[in-house]
Amino acid sequence: MTDAFLIATVAASVASGCVGGAFYAFSAIVMPGLARLSTTQAVTTMQAINVAAVRVPFMLAFVGAAVLSVVLGIRGFATLGEPGALLLIVASALYLVGSFVVTIAANVPINDAVGRADASVPETADLWARLSARWTRLNHVRTVAALAAAALFAVSAVVAG
Repeated sequence: MTDAFLIATVAASVASGCVGGAFYAFSAIVMPGLARLSTTQAVTTMQAINVAAVRVPFMLAFVGAAVLSVVLGIRGFATLGEPGALLLIVASALYLVGSFVVTIAANVPINDAVGRADASVPETADLWARLSARWTRLNHVRTVAALAAAALFAVSAVVAG
């Protein structure tokens, strides 16, 4: 593996790990914490979190890991048979499908629905109960996918480096 691809693989591992850590914090701490609040408090808090999440610090890792996954996945296919190539392909697929696509296709639409909700009306309690449970299940998927991708990128760097 060339120095550039080794650096890219380590960067993908770190970025995927950061994203997975953020998702893990939601599964382990934030969502259980929100469950202890009233619906109004939980929805208002989640609305504020969703706005704060779409900023450079998180988006750099989230989108950066996706871009690196595409590049490294292609590199894996181009070097199939060499040490670490299959690991690059699997890590890339895990991050892209299990983390990036699940976020864009499933979690973001739920975030948008929560963002449109009026936290003060009684009907929002049913919406929040349904959406927060689904969002959390999907978040578990993206947590495992991002952390597994981080580990596989790291192993690939060691094997190929």
